Amino acid sequence: MRTAILAAAIGLAASAATAENFKFASFFAPTHPYVTGAFEPFAKMVAEKSGGDLTVTIYNGGELGPGPAEQYTRVLDGVAELGVSLAGYTASTFPLTLVAELPGVTDTATGTQDIWDHIELFQPEYRRAILVSLWSSAPNVLYTRDKAVRSPEDIKGMKIRVPSRNTGLLVEAWGATPVSMPVSEIYNSLQTGVIDGAMIDTTATRAFRLGEVANYLTVGMDTTNSPFFILANRQAFNDLSDANQAALLEAGKEASFLANETQLKVAADGLTAFAEMDGHELIELTAEEAAAFDEAAAEVTAQVVAETGGSAQAIVDALKH
Repeated sequence: MRTAILAAAIGLAASAATAENFKFASFFAPTHPYVTGAFEPFAKMVAEKSGGDLTVTIYNGGELGPGPAEQYTRVLDGVAELGVSLAGYTASTFPLTLVAELPGVTDTATGTQDIWDHIELFQPEYRRAILVSLWSSAPNVLYTRDKAVRSPEDIKGMKIRVPSRNTGLLVEAWGATPVSMPVSEIYNSLQTGVIDGAMIDTTATRAFRLGEVANYLTVGMDTTNSPFFILANRQAFNDLSDANQAALLEAGKEASFLANETQLKVAADGLTAFAEMDGHELIELTAEEAAAFDEAAAEVTAQVVAETGGSAQAIVDALKH
């Protein structure tokens, strides 16, 4: 009996000694819906699928270093084995992934499933890091502080925050000046007049409190979305057993859909919340009003696909409904 207990104890100690823990770097605040809606379930799934051999510890709010864009570098450098960010923040590295964000390419309701159905088209971009999760988001729409926007004429000359180069091209096509800026800086910049508006999805009404500093919200035009990803450090991933690699990738794919579902729900709530705020105006463009925006958007999509080359057109053909 004593021998059996001792053997069991030795076995547990050996298991604990060989268990791997991956640090997950996130710039999102601990209160962001992604944390409970996707990141914590992801960590739980990794542990379950690996039988406890691989665990994930989440560091929220930039605990491992601030800045949304810098999370990619932290994964490459091994500061964290896992990190979440937006492809648009390092746009030159992920031009094919960002084809999926172009106006008229990805359907909001089915975008994440469509991406995973054709994930092989995106994989060539992920040579320096391992692609664990990838999901599309709700459309980027236009929050403005002082001026209602119903036409490109209204937006002309305004300074508009954009999350990516492609969104910047879109804003330029509408006649405004794009300002590249991480999400964490939008609130203060809009409040102080550094920018006149921001392109972002409607989760921002509450998650980033833009309902407090923007008085107008324009929706209904063809626009970009912002693909998010979770990446793994390549060496750390390669050091895992085949079984643990599979567990991580399976959990990552499932987390893609949880994140997308969470984001679309919070975006819908954010749209409703903005419309209900005193002194705020939700501007839902008619088809006629949207047409001028959409014509410019179609030209941007065609331009970017042509400039990107490679499998860019194949991605459009695969994703477009």
